[in-house]
Amino acid sequence: MINRKKNSRIRAKIKIRKTISGTPERPRLTVYRSLSNVYAQLVDDTTGNTLVSASSVSKELADEIKNAKSKVAKSKIVGSLLAKKALEQKISSVVFDRNGYRYHGRVQAVAEGAREGGLKF
Repeated sequence: MINRKKNSRIRAKIKIRKTISGTPERPRLTVYRSLSNVYAQLVDDTTGNTLVSASSVSKELADEIKNAKSKVAKSKIVGSLLAKKALEQKISSVVFDRNGYRYHGRVQAVAEGAREGGLKF
């Protein structure tokens, strides 16, 4: 069961990455979720560099994450931190990459937090 689920996510990820690519002006916002944490980063695919990253394990979010009631709430906080860091580097527009996950739950919360933080996509 788990192997089939992982394989279908990876197949979906490959299909998504065929059409989505990040540039320095409009990087790709990619989301990864583990069982207990969520990670998000802005990637410039032309050079392969990560421009900005945020996660639920980062020390700067430790107090806010501790007070969050659910994993979805943690994800929204991560999205808003990512948006804040991106705006400091003068990045305001991104391409969203759900990384093969359904746009639902924690992935959706990261996107909403980033939009509320000021990113456009």
